[in-house]
Amino acid sequence: MYEPGAISAPRSDATARNAVPRAGVVVAMVVVSHTVVDTYTAFVTPLLPLIMDNLGISITLAATLATVLWVSTGLPQPVFGYLADRFGKRAFIAAGPLMAGIFFSLAGLAPSYLVLLLLIVLGGLGSAAFHPPSASLVARAGKGRSSGKLVALFSFGGAAGFAAGPVIAVALVGFVGLGGLWIAMVPGVVLGTLLWFVVKGQARQRAEGPPPPPRKALGLLKGPLGLVFVISASGAFAQKTIVTFIPIIAGHAGESALTGAAVLSVFLGAQGLGTLASGFLADRVNRQRLLAAVSAIAVPVHILAIVLPPATPAAIAMAAIAGCLNMALLPPVVVMAQDILPSGTAAMSGTVMGMAWAAGALGIPVVGVFADMFGPVTATAWAMPALLAGTVCAMQPALKPYSRARRAA
Repeated sequence: MYEPGAISAPRSDATARNAVPRAGVVVAMVVVSHTVVDTYTAFVTPLLPLIMDNLGISITLAATLATVLWVSTGLPQPVFGYLADRFGKRAFIAAGPLMAGIFFSLAGLAPSYLVLLLLIVLGGLGSAAFHPPSASLVARAGKGRSSGKLVALFSFGGAAGFAAGPVIAVALVGFVGLGGLWIAMVPGVVLGTLLWFVVKGQARQRAEGPPPPPRKALGLLKGPLGLVFVISASGAFAQKTIVTFIPIIAGHAGESALTGAAVLSVFLGAQGLGTLASGFLADRVNRQRLLAAVSAIAVPVHILAIVLPPATPAAIAMAAIAGCLNMALLPPVVVMAQDILPSGTAAMSGTVMGMAWAAGALGIPVVGVFADMFGPVTATAWAMPALLAGTVCAMQPALKPYSRARRAA
C-alpha cells in the first residue's frame, strides 16, 4: 500500500493507481478531522463570559483557563510527535477527535473551577496527540514540492473548525444550556472510531532516517529551529490573546455572547484564507521575506481589531484581516521546521506548532492581570507588538538554507 513520503520498491502501474486514491482519502479524512478537533478546542473561550458568571471568577482566572487550554493542547506535542515518529501515527490521530469531543463537551457539566481545569487538560491532550502526526502525514504526501500547499490545506481545516466552534458552542448552549453541551461529543466519538480504520497502513510512514530522541530535537532550538520557534510563538501569543479577550471585550461593551462569538468566528474564519494563500506562496517565494512581512504588517491590524468598537463594520473588517495575516505564518513555519530535520517531521511539527503555541499562551495570564487593572481593550492592544519578534527572527541568515522549497528527488 502506498505510504506518502516512503521510499518503496517499484510497483506496477495498477498498484500505483490504486494507491494514490487511498492516500488522497486519508489526507481528506485527516483534514476533516482537524476541523472537528479544532471545533471542540474553540468551545472554551467564547463561553468564558458565561463561565465567569456561572463560577463567579475574575478575568485573571478566566484567562488562566485559556492558558491551561493552550498549554495542554500545545506543550505535549513534541513528545507526542516523537512517539508517533517512533511507533506509528495511527493511535495518536484517532485519539484526537475522540478525546477532544468527550472532554471539551463535558466542560459545561463542571461543578467547580478545578473540575473544569481537569476537563480542559484532558481535552487538550487529545488535541495535542492529534496535531503532530497529522501534520506530518499530510505534509509528507507532497514529497517536498507541494508540502506548503498540503500544510495549508491541513491548516485550513483547523481554521474552519476554530471559526465554527465559537458559534456552535454559544448557539448550542443557547438551546440546551451549559449542562447540555455534552451532546456535542457524538461527532468526535464517531470520527475517532472511523479514523482508527481509515488511517491504518498510511500512518506508519518511513521517514528519512530514524526519529531523533526528544533531547536532540529540542537541542536544535539553539540553531535555526529556535528562530522558527520564536516566529511561531509570537504569532501564537497574538492569536490566543485575541481569541481569549475578544469575547470578554464584547461582554464589557454590553454586547451579547453571540455577538462576541460571531466576531471571534470572523477572526478565526479568515485564518483559513490566510493559511491557504500563505501555503501557496510558501512553495514559490522566499519564506524568510514572507514571514518577516506578514508579522510586521500584522501589528497595526491586530491593534485596530481590538481598539475599534466591537461588532462595528470597521472592527469586523480589521478582525478578518488580522486573522488572515496571523495564520499566514503557519505553513512556512511548519515546512521550514520539517526541512530542518526531515527524519523527525512529526516532532518538528509538534515543536513549532504545539510547543510554540504553549509558549505563546504563557503570557495570557499576564495580559489578564493588566486587563483587571486597566481594562481588556488596553491590555490586549499593548500585547500586539510582540509580533515584531517574528519579523526580527525571520530575517536572520541562519534561516536562509530553508527559505526555498526543496525539489523532489
